[in-house]
Amino acid sequence: MDINLPDVKAEVEAAFARYETALVTNDVDTLQALFWNSPHTIRYGIAEILHGWDEIGAFRSARSPVGLARSISRTVITTYGRDCATASTLFHRDTIPGKTGRQMQTWARMPEGWRIVAAHVSLIDAA
Repeated sequence: MDINLPDVKAEVEAAFARYETALVTNDVDTLQALFWNSPHTIRYGIAEILHGWDEIGAFRSARSPVGLARSISRTVITTYGRDCATASTLFHRDTIPGKTGRQMQTWARMPEGWRIVAAHVSLIDAA
């Protein structure tokens, strides 16, 4: 298996950047478009357990747009062949001092493009 093919990695990096921009600007339509439209899609958040594209969309639509600004660090994107990738990053928000956020996503190439098929977000005490 080819790991981190340059063209594939660039595609996933662009999709991840699009997700990050949509997240901090509360662009719900783009966020939802970047998740695989399937009941098999999973997002485990800080305080929510979401199974399926519909539950993820309902959460996004109801979420407050306040306090979404964040900085990210230690982002690692790894591609596996041409159709699968993971994206992991740490995030920091002024609205949650003393905490470090962790975000992991599994991306898959679908006919419509790269989509998140599983995601997990959590918080820990900052080191």
